[in-house]
Amino acid sequence: MTSVEPLADLRRKIDAIDEALLALMNRRAAVAREVAKAKIASGEENCFYRPEREAVVLRRIKAMNHGPLRDDMVTGFFRELMSACLALEKPLQVAFLGPEGTFTQQAALKHFGHAIEVAPLPAIDEIFREVERGASQFGVVPVENSTEGVVTHTLDSFLNSPVLICGEVELRIHHNLMSSHDSLSQITEVFSHQQSLAQCREWLDRRLPGAKRTSVNSNAEAARLAGLQSGSGAIAGEVAAELYHLKILEKNIEDEPDNTTRFLVIGQQPVASTGHDKTSLLVSTKNQPGALYQILEPLAHYGISMTKIESRPSRRGMWDYVFFVDIEGHRDDANVVAALNTLEQRVGMIKVLGSYPRAVL
Repeated sequence: MTSVEPLADLRRKIDAIDEALLALMNRRAAVAREVAKAKIASGEENCFYRPEREAVVLRRIKAMNHGPLRDDMVTGFFRELMSACLALEKPLQVAFLGPEGTFTQQAALKHFGHAIEVAPLPAIDEIFREVERGASQFGVVPVENSTEGVVTHTLDSFLNSPVLICGEVELRIHHNLMSSHDSLSQITEVFSHQQSLAQCREWLDRRLPGAKRTSVNSNAEAARLAGLQSGSGAIAGEVAAELYHLKILEKNIEDEPDNTTRFLVIGQQPVASTGHDKTSLLVSTKNQPGALYQILEPLAHYGISMTKIESRPSRRGMWDYVFFVDIEGHRDDANVVAALNTLEQRVGMIKVLGSYPRAVL
């Protein structure tokens, strides 16, 4: 029978480790302040956040982790530490699809940590304008869901916006039915974002077939309305239930168990290569035989993997379309440079929306 170390001794060990951790975290914060001074001395003043640097650090931490803590726990801890240290240099202003309590806010906090100044806005196009005019240094917008596909408002906003994609966030989405009432039988109307209503369609058909489904700008707005209107419920995340003092009547009501939404981080500054990057393109071509082949062939020729392609109306004429394309690699990689040079000669217009680190977790 193995001996067990006395509980008091184990607690003393934890206390000693905690003291060491606290000292090291403050040492890191002190060095972060020195980094800020060095950046200011070199002429940087507006934004000290570097997406590529953070991605490299988190991947390094993940590679070094051997447990028992999970990778997502470890990277989440270090992201918060980096967020707090960056706030000592200069807090970030980040816009997201509001109000408070949306999944987009959760994505923003997952990517940047909690030591940021947030700006909840009511519409996706307003997030783009907020970043364009420099009121917020970054914005976070939803771009696609694994169940319901692309968020068209986000893609359309890139058509005329000069902002760049600086990063991506993948967030596992759990939907909950919440209300101020105590049972489903009291609910005659359900508020939620149109995407969330679609992602829970089968559950609603089965459990609330007679309830009216009303689409609103965000899940957090749905929760707010459900708290005000008798006989109503909302589909939203747990954070929204807490913010608007609602009871969660049913958890995880999404139809697909792996329901995940991808978000894009937008800003004004290009991001350097990390070696684990994506590049997003906007391509316009004439409506003629072989037009799509003209786009795809250079990617295949230079060994570039395409991870996504989506067409949208160009708004320049009837049946005129543009393609949104995601590829692996950075715009400065030699094979990507060669492919883009070939594409420029074949298509009517090509716009690089940004090169950015692939989501770490």
